[in-house]
Amino acid sequence: MPGYVIGNFFAYSIINAFTPGPGNILALNTVTNYGWKKGKPLFLGIFTGYYVVQILCAVFVFGVSTFLPAVLGIMKYIGAAYILWLAFHIAVSRPEENCMEKSASFTKGFFLQFVNVKIYLFGITALTGYITDFSTSFGVLFLFELVIATIGTIATTTWVGLGLLIQRAYQKYYRPINIILAFTLLECVYGMLK
Repeated sequence: MPGYVIGNFFAYSIINAFTPGPGNILALNTVTNYGWKKGKPLFLGIFTGYYVVQILCAVFVFGVSTFLPAVLGIMKYIGAAYILWLAFHIAVSRPEENCMEKSASFTKGFFLQFVNVKIYLFGITALTGYITDFSTSFGVLFLFELVIATIGTIATTTWVGLGLLIQRAYQKYYRPINIILAFTLLECVYGMLK
C-alpha cells in the first residue's frame, strides 16, 4: 500500500474522529455536567459501542467485496461524495448549544453508537476509499477498523479530557478551524479518487 494512501487514510480518520459528532458532543456535555467520575459509565459505553460498530462495518465491507465486488468501486464514489458533503458541512457549520443530558449510563453511550450514522459512514468510507483497492481480506479490514475505532476512542477521550477548553476555543475560532478541516478533507477526496 503506497504511503500517500496510508497518509490520506490517517488524515481522513483523524479529522473525522476529532470533529464534533454525537459521541464527542455527548461526552463533552457529560463531562461538563457530571464530571469524570459520574460520566465514566457513559464514556465506556461510547468506546465499546464504537468498536462493535466498526467490526460490523468490516463484516459489511468484507461481505460486499466477497459477494458483490463490483459494488466496491461504486462505494468508493459514494464515500467520496460523503466526504465532500462532510467537508462542506464542516466549513459552514457553527457551534451549537448543547442541551443538558439527564443520565450518564453505559447503555446510553453504547446504544448511541448504533444510531450514530457518522461512524458507520466513517468506517465504510475509510475501507472502500483507501483499503479495498489493496486488500479485501477480512483480517486487513478488521485491523483497519480497529485502528479507526482506536482513533475514535482517542478523539472522544480528548473531548472528555479537554472538556470546556476545547468548547471555548472551538466556539471562538470555529470558522478558521472548520475551513482548515474542510480543505484537508478535500485533499483526502483527491487522494481517494487519484
